[in-house]
Amino acid sequence: MIKKILVIALISMSFTFVTDRTTLYVIGDSTVRNTTSQKPDALWGWGSIIQDYFDSTKLSVSNQAMAGRSTRTYLKEGRWDKVMSTLKAGDYVMMQFGHNDGAKPDTSKAGYRGVIRGVGEDSVVLNWNDGKQEIVHTYGWYIRKFVRDTKAKGATPIVCSFIPRNDWKDGKVIRPKNNFGQYAEEVAKQEGAFFIDLNTITADKYDAMGQEAVKPLFPKEHTHTSYEGAKINAESVIDGLKKLASCKLNDFLKMK
Repeated sequence: MIKKILVIALISMSFTFVTDRTTLYVIGDSTVRNTTSQKPDALWGWGSIIQDYFDSTKLSVSNQAMAGRSTRTYLKEGRWDKVMSTLKAGDYVMMQFGHNDGAKPDTSKAGYRGVIRGVGEDSVVLNWNDGKQEIVHTYGWYIRKFVRDTKAKGATPIVCSFIPRNDWKDGKVIRPKNNFGQYAEEVAKQEGAFFIDLNTITADKYDAMGQEAVKPLFPKEHTHTSYEGAKINAESVIDGLKKLASCKLNDFLKMK
């Protein structure tokens, strides 16, 4: 009988350890989570690799990014609600959006993902064919919501600018100005959230590598990377994280 009780106690302790482990949630689009196929031309997102840099006995990474999503559709489809349903105090949320947010917001196939540019409180009301209405906000509004909701749970938000595309001018990677990368930084500063300028960190690496060396990292088009490209982006995330001296997520890194 005593032996049986001890076994039950050990199982209970093991379950508590797993469920209480700190979790890093990653949200974003296909540049964060993609097919992860083993084919030579497979497309990978950096969120599928980031766990390799953390001590998995202390931190669990939950990659909740989804291909094709903008800040607007990630919220609208209930994907953020899913994260919030399990997010707990002490966890972390790392977010990277921008590649799918740029269209003018409307109910067309082209505009159903689009948001209003900027970080203000502007909004537009859309009327769908089924009679439903949708209020669309600025990119900054959505990022701000993710940040505030995360903090309300006692978790830590980390905002990232979106990864650079394989677009060049005069031998340098084109870096977006007055765009979603800037909006992400502005909101992070306004809300007191951590910010990783992933676009600049990776773009600096691309510039150092040169256009011809970077080209194979994008096997199909200019946005989505191979495994090697995703690895560079994941390493850029870690590079940026290490610069955030007060961010306790650093405590879970394998090598500091």
